[in-house]
Amino acid sequence: MSITTSKAERARVTQADDRWAAVMSRNAAADGDFVYSVRTTGVYCRPSCGARLARPENVQFHESSSAARVAGFRPCKRCHPDQVAPAHPHAATIAAVCRLIEQSDPLPSLIQMAAQAELSPYHFHRVYKALTGVTPRGYAQSQRERRVRAGLGRGEQVTEALYNAGFSSPSRFYANAGKSLGMAPSRYRAGGKAERIRHAIARCALGEILVAATDRGLCCILMGDDAQALERELCETFAEAEFIEADASFAAVVAQVVTFIEEPSAGLDLPLDVRGTAFQRRVWQALQEIPVGGTESYGDIARRIGSPKAVRAVAQACAANLLAVAIPCHRVVHANGALSGYRWGVERKRRLLDRETR
Repeated sequence: MSITTSKAERARVTQADDRWAAVMSRNAAADGDFVYSVRTTGVYCRPSCGARLARPENVQFHESSSAARVAGFRPCKRCHPDQVAPAHPHAATIAAVCRLIEQSDPLPSLIQMAAQAELSPYHFHRVYKALTGVTPRGYAQSQRERRVRAGLGRGEQVTEALYNAGFSSPSRFYANAGKSLGMAPSRYRAGGKAERIRHAIARCALGEILVAATDRGLCCILMGDDAQALERELCETFAEAEFIEADASFAAVVAQVVTFIEEPSAGLDLPLDVRGTAFQRRVWQALQEIPVGGTESYGDIARRIGSPKAVRAVAQACAANLLAVAIPCHRVVHANGALSGYRWGVERKRRLLDRETR
């Protein structure tokens, strides 16, 4: 039986979530804890947003702005949820440092950034990570990688794009190029056209499921209620890839994924083509170590990977996961055991966990 998607059911799920009360009261204290999206407008907002209150059946909660963007929503132009929460006493200062990082070449040192913020290096580093979810060095690295992507997208030669982005040595970028771009720089410059992806859509107890794979392994397992929407998401994620017809052997792969959803004890022994940053890969590896029927909190995962304060960044990595059930982000819950923050819906998360514990 597929998941009920009636308005009444969606409203019930939203109203049962504690975060709905924060949205209704426009609680600024909750800004930074989560964002919410509205399916009828396609935007996501802070809990304190002053826009007209959405109907509960149209609301979905997300752990972070990045999770909402991954789900296909754009930031509200009224409350700017993609920016540092203005209620925090250091918000404006940290936002200014972010702009400094984005505009500086070479990138500033930690001491220079701390001086800009008028804080000690230690205190600055702690505040910066608490507000943004990454370290200043991590943000600077992401800006360099963003510049590389932009340069390659403009048609620059690979070496030219690397030096223009601020990399002093191409080898330092190439060491992690597959993780930051999802493919080799030359392939990225070509729009990923060398990627060949097979995919198929099947139906399971949780609705529609799309399974896609490159020659290296599974690259996408997406769930939803609309097969066409799943195909659009796949095409947007791999915009320039070549999609080829799935054959009988791939049908067997899809059947194995569906069987694993229906009967988790069957296991899922398939190669994965995992694409993400070094931090995301650490998180995803930790998720794969959670046994069937078990759960861990975001804090547990942060401690497991040796970054106990990176709870929000762990949540963002879970939200960026493209491989449902294969990388079991559904086994991550809040410290109090509450279920939320699942890319494919809290109800699916609940049903997956129920199947694993029965």
